[in-house]
Amino acid sequence: MNSLHPNKLQAYLRPDGRKGIRNVVVVAYLVECAHHVAREITTRFRDQPVQLIGFGGCYPNAYADKMMSALCTHPNVGAVLLVSLGCESFNRVRLEAHVAASGRPVKLIGIQTTGGTKKSIDDGIAFVTTALETLQAVPVVDFDPSELVVGVVCGGSDATSGITANPAVGKAFDMIVESGGTAIFENTGEMIGLEAIMSRRAITPELAVELKRAVDKAARYYTIMGHGSFAPGNAAGGLTTLEEKSMGAYCKTGSAPISGMIKPADLPHRRGLILMDIVPDGDPRFGFPNPNDSSEIAELIASGAHCVLFTTGRGSVVGSAISPVIKVCANPETFQRMEEDMDINAGKILYNEASLDEVGKEIFDKIVSLAAGGRTCSEKLGHQEFVLGYKTFEPVGPACLP
Repeated sequence: MNSLHPNKLQAYLRPDGRKGIRNVVVVAYLVECAHHVAREITTRFRDQPVQLIGFGGCYPNAYADKMMSALCTHPNVGAVLLVSLGCESFNRVRLEAHVAASGRPVKLIGIQTTGGTKKSIDDGIAFVTTALETLQAVPVVDFDPSELVVGVVCGGSDATSGITANPAVGKAFDMIVESGGTAIFENTGEMIGLEAIMSRRAITPELAVELKRAVDKAARYYTIMGHGSFAPGNAAGGLTTLEEKSMGAYCKTGSAPISGMIKPADLPHRRGLILMDIVPDGDPRFGFPNPNDSSEIAELIASGAHCVLFTTGRGSVVGSAISPVIKVCANPETFQRMEEDMDINAGKILYNEASLDEVGKEIFDKIVSLAAGGRTCSEKLGHQEFVLGYKTFEPVGPACLP
């Protein structure tokens, strides 16, 4: 398998000109009924870059369709195997055509047509085996930090998150933007009450209005649902209110001007600091707007993130398919207990063993190292979590992408 050269920033060049820091074969199931077959194919390649994603729903959803199209043509993806039962409503033929048009090897297996479980698994294994050989010929080219797209989420937050990990990530985000890269933050549901402060950072008055509307939408959504983004674990970890959690989470954004707003699977039209609005549009239809950390990671990846930063105080072990996840641990006690899962110990800040600037630089260096063959803890441990459900979104307007 072609690999990046240690200590030299390189990437895999795709036919559309985009560059990936990973070179994986994605096996994607298109309905829950095909999940087992897809998983069985993937497990035959446990120690190779073959990863499982999928959409479990049967009736069509424009959000899921857009997400799968974006994920299967992500720059970290080199080839795609689509696994269908055959009678689901997901538009499998269109997705196959979309991937083929991107220049990637792709195959669609229909379990009903192929003849059942075993024949489909055998067909899938044969395709993946050939695809892995094909990926060895993918051109490796130089890669500059200005080409990086990096996302951030937080999960398992506690009272240390807003003091150490989140502001340290903010420093790293400033460095990404200063180097000409793209930094994407999300979760407007944890910015309620901060909309005026955030809007003042917009590069245009029109964008400022859109940022405020996005937070207002989140507040309305949570009100209708009857709960907000505040878990029992947050309280047990010392957080007192949603406002306190939101202020800590906001620190992840750094200090750069906000260049635009996107929704899941939108590709930023410009570099810089970008807000992703993850709360569905319209009245609640499919449940909680912020289901879990893994779904947020998938949304950032669908918008082109080469890697995702994950800040946590209480501790989280999730990684992701397609793009690496860097764990930034806020709490030094958590880091001590879960060191094998954590990439960065931001808790050093509490003990005056490092400054925010120093940890921010450590995070930035870790991001850059991924384009020089470096691996994250979650990658070494084999984590490939992936979640995709139902949502509804309206397209963003021109004011969001000035």
